[in-house]
Amino acid sequence: MLPPLLSQLADHRMAALGLAWIALWVIIAIGGPWLRPDPSPMANDQHLESGLLAPGMTWTDDSGTTHTAWLGTDRYGRDVLSRLMAGSAISLSVGMGSVLISLLLGLLLGGVAGYVGGRTDAVISWFLQVMWSVPTLLMVLAITLAFGKGFWQVFLAIGLTMWVEVARIVRGQFLSLREQPFVEAARALDLSSGKIMLRHMLPNALGPLVVVSAANFASAILIEAGLSFLGVGAQIPMPSWGNIVKEHTHLLTTEHAWLAIIPGALIASLVLSFTWLGDGLRHAMNTST
Repeated sequence: MLPPLLSQLADHRMAALGLAWIALWVIIAIGGPWLRPDPSPMANDQHLESGLLAPGMTWTDDSGTTHTAWLGTDRYGRDVLSRLMAGSAISLSVGMGSVLISLLLGLLLGGVAGYVGGRTDAVISWFLQVMWSVPTLLMVLAITLAFGKGFWQVFLAIGLTMWVEVARIVRGQFLSLREQPFVEAARALDLSSGKIMLRHMLPNALGPLVVVSAANFASAILIEAGLSFLGVGAQIPMPSWGNIVKEHTHLLTTEHAWLAIIPGALIASLVLSFTWLGDGLRHAMNTST
């Protein structure tokens, strides 16, 4: 199934473009300091005498080595390109961690509700409705403030709010699948409920899960940027696209507006890329079925 799926994704231009952009930033995030012009931890090497250089300008360090600031420098003389490259690891890791947490909780509760049914389904469905009624951003802020400010608290908070949608989708899929002949045959063979759900039902529900995971990845990146902008996400000096925007919002009406516009544009581009990828996956899976 994988080669045809990739072929259909390649035919979907926006999905292919989004996947290529995501892959580029994954490579940058994994490459870390080996790819950055500033290899220092968290790209935090400061050169105050070279602050607020325009993109493409050069500067010379104390050893006489000349460097090119391809995207300029901030007010502390830190290389903006390096800060953005380091920040990509924050955005992508928060997205990945949040999606994994949401999948674990969503699969567990949604799968049990859909497979068992009855009173168990009623109780879990009621809980899902309660969680669904709470605004996501409010829940994220509450969890973040309860666990404290920091990197791991962010993806934990986001993941604990995204599982509801996953659980609803899994529940709906399992409700329809549990009446299928292959599930009845598995029960007749006296297989355990866990084996039936994992080996026979879950593979048939992967399509919608892949699509919603792509959408959740985009949402997680956007929420993380918003939390960092509000000061409850990744903490300085850890670079995050959100807190980089926050540091430079006061420059939007000046000649240094690019310091806030570039990270904002990167946030938007990565969110759009995951959205396009999700649309492409939905189209490919609908075509294959």
